[in-house]
Amino acid sequence: MGSRCVILDIGGVLELTPPTGWLHQWDERLGLPAGTSDRRLDDVWRDGAVGRIGETEVRARIGARLGLDAIQVESFMADLWDEYLGAPNVELIEYVRRLRSRCRLGILSNSFVGARELETAMYRFDELVEQIVYSHEIGVRKPDPRAFEMTCALLQVRPVDCLFIDDYDVNVEAARAAGMQAHLFEDNAPTIARIATHVRSAAG
Repeated sequence: MGSRCVILDIGGVLELTPPTGWLHQWDERLGLPAGTSDRRLDDVWRDGAVGRIGETEVRARIGARLGLDAIQVESFMADLWDEYLGAPNVELIEYVRRLRSRCRLGILSNSFVGARELETAMYRFDELVEQIVYSHEIGVRKPDPRAFEMTCALLQVRPVDCLFIDDYDVNVEAARAAGMQAHLFEDNAPTIARIATHVRSAAG
């Protein structure tokens, strides 16, 4: 196996996650002005993304902030995960699967508590790559440079040998600043072509 490494984001890359409008629908259901639910839960999103709170606390805060009973909280969480998990980007996933014997493979994802269990059950990303690095497990989110450093350390690769794929410019630029090569995901064809070039290239 060569020294080249490909590290991918999940949401918007390996998963296709178009907005479902679920938070707006909850505002309407609860008779709240548009954007109220999101604002009231701002700290829940932040804390859950870096593992400062667990799933039990997430549910407790949601119930308290929005005045939901336990059944409503579970319905709210189901809508959250429906958008979060999206649908598989089958073409890209199958391409990456064929790279297992040719390069190192990892995932670096800004995430939310509970993501590993649900994504493993639905998509088996643990069988696709060697390491999955979730922000809620390491305590930092992209574009923090520590996220890229930790991912390289876990994969035991040099940043210069890595190609990072993400759908946000800020994360792509942060990866480059951390010494990686990086590609902004917009469509499968150019992304697959960029990965192929990286895998074929000689180690730096």
